[in-house]
Amino acid sequence: MTKDHAPFDEPWQAQLFALTVALSEAGHFSWPDWTRAFGATLQLHGAARPLDGRDDYWNAWLVTLEGMLEHSGAAARDEAEAIRVLWERAYLSTPHGQPVRLDR
Repeated sequence: MTKDHAPFDEPWQAQLFALTVALSEAGHFSWPDWTRAFGATLQLHGAARPLDGRDDYWNAWLVTLEGMLEHSGAAARDEAEAIRVLWERAYLSTPHGQPVRLDR
């Protein structure tokens, strides 16, 4: 399969897809609810400019997942942002080639 036909351009996209499927299968939201929410997000994102189907697609996917988790009570946005900041600090302070560890 060539890169032009690969379903994911970046590893994070595949991880995001897998995480979404796993959360749905674990009962955090139904797949029909997911597809409705994702469709609404794509429609909103596409209203400002045409979507290129690459990063903008996956960024819309992430926005949808964050919204679904917040709506279900599984992950409030402020809590998710606090964890994101911790991970950012961790990877920025980790020497190249070393595993990134999150210290709480």
